[in-house]
Amino acid sequence: MAAPQAVRLLMLFYTGVAFSEAAWCVVRSEASEQAVQTALDYACGAGADCTPIQPSGLCYLPNTVQAHASYAFNSYFQRSRNSPGSCSFSGTATIATTDPSYGSCVYPSSP
Repeated sequence: MAAPQAVRLLMLFYTGVAFSEAAWCVVRSEASEQAVQTALDYACGAGADCTPIQPSGLCYLPNTVQAHASYAFNSYFQRSRNSPGSCSFSGTATIATTDPSYGSCVYPSSP
């Protein structure tokens, strides 16, 4: 198997998403608010673009931990797309294939 094809298969295995689909990283509905808050703090400190979820940002509303974390998790995921496990956040996140964008809040997606 050629090296690029092997890498592609590994990425598919780790993300669980086919490369032809757009993918977003969002909060798991069953995740506890405390665990999500901890993961949100990590994501914002580890390279996610959290500017849009600040009070003057386009994604500030709704002002909930889950909404803010979904945006931050996705930002981190898109910036770390080649890293296995970049949409885990200690089990508080999952891959979605439905665009979570709303109004003027646009979630970047993978190609």
